[in-house]
Amino acid sequence: MSVVSLLGVNILNNPAKFTDNYVFEITFECLEQLEKDLEWKLTYVGSATSDQYDQELDSLLVGPIPVGVNKFIFEADAPKTNRIPDADILGVTVVLLTCSYDGREFVRVGYYVNNEYETDELNADPPAKPIVEKIRRNVLADKPRVTRFAIKWDSEASAPPEFPPEQPEADLQPDDEEYGAEELEEEAEEEGVEAAEAAGGANAAAVAADGDAEMEGVEENGEQAEEDEMSEEGSVDLENESEDDLEEEVEGEVVEGGDDAMEVDEKPVGDSSKPHEVMAH
Repeated sequence: MSVVSLLGVNILNNPAKFTDNYVFEITFECLEQLEKDLEWKLTYVGSATSDQYDQELDSLLVGPIPVGVNKFIFEADAPKTNRIPDADILGVTVVLLTCSYDGREFVRVGYYVNNEYETDELNADPPAKPIVEKIRRNVLADKPRVTRFAIKWDSEASAPPEFPPEQPEADLQPDDEEYGAEELEEEAEEEGVEAAEAAGGANAAAVAADGDAEMEGVEENGEQAEEDEMSEEGSVDLENESEDDLEEEVEGEVVEGGDDAMEVDEKPVGDSSKPHEVMAH
């Protein structure tokens, strides 16, 4: 069980100019007193082809953390364009908001960011050298991807069965919980439909091949043709039945195979008390 749960993240200046700071209002809940501070970081992914262009825009420590619901403002600088390839300044990229305790990351929130020019003319015919002052960003704040990791907190009892001291492969782990569930389910359904259609086409081809073979038997032997017709009728029914069963199985797999996804702990903040304003330093 996580001692700290992320309740919500609001981006206060969105959309904004590419050169504007990122401003997040972060709300979280702490279930027990912590001995150390929480470390928050914001990372900008400069290129999809290499992580050498990733930039840590800012980091800060938040604490001491009182028990209950807490809220604070996290403001980070815009990325430095001289560290981003010109071809990757425009288009879609990602920013990652992460939180760690005692050097151990326990939650990560990823947002898609779309960078484009303010005018249609520039978007239709972008200059070879990007004009950064005329680029605006739009963070897809309503569809973040949230990943949680089990970590050891202050007590040994809170440690997971196999606690890793470091997490260099965190990006390769499947998302425990994430927004965008509807989009992921739609993709899974489309894949299931394509699989069903492919399976149906294969069955139809098999039936046609059997029919051709049986027609050749009719030309060679009249008596054998009658038996083949009876066999063909039976085989067609079996093939159709097998195809229907296969489609039902595929559809069932699509429904059951959807990614586990949900929003960030949609736990309502109690009306009886306001969130604590915690110190960031």
